[in-house]
Amino acid sequence: MSGPSQAERAVLEEEFNWLLKEEVHAVLKQLQDILKEASRRFSMPTPGLESQLKQENFILGSSTHHHQQQQFSNLPGFESMTSMDQVKGVLTLQGEALTQADINLKTAKSNQVMHFTFRDDKHWKLQQIQDARNHVNQALQLLSSRDESYHFKTGAEVNKLMDAVMLQLTRARNRLTTPAAMTLPELATSGLTMFTPPMPG
Repeated sequence: MSGPSQAERAVLEEEFNWLLKEEVHAVLKQLQDILKEASRRFSMPTPGLESQLKQENFILGSSTHHHQQQQFSNLPGFESMTSMDQVKGVLTLQGEALTQADINLKTAKSNQVMHFTFRDDKHWKLQQIQDARNHVNQALQLLSSRDESYHFKTGAEVNKLMDAVMLQLTRARNRLTTPAAMTLPELATSGLTMFTPPMPG
């Protein structure tokens, strides 16, 4: 079977160039709109206007180790719980910070229930939220650098741009799903004075 004729090649090349010029930019614009909305949802407080950010409450509850691993494995300080430890409470998230916490921790070791709350003057800034937003914004900058006036010359050039965008989005996702966190013992000995009463050492 012979390869495409000269005329067929010319048509394929013309279609490919049309795709690079027209369709690629339309898809990149859609992706840019989606990422703008994602970035907006990561909105950071304007100094003095923090109280205008929407507060979200999260209820913590555990009865088995399996549930704990699902519910708490990404929360700072809850990685070291044993299969019999139980945590209940409410966390309030406002923007990138936990602003209130009311936590009851029942440890299997002592069978004692400990109650902790955040001090009124303390907030726990979740760095991973800001980091994820930064990665989303870097992906947006990459897309903005290739606006509609830019002419892609090859498919490899499009692939290179999309690889760079996807790298930033993967980093954002990973920062949220597997944040760096301290265990309860590390938290207790870290010198942080977030809780009232202070967590036992």
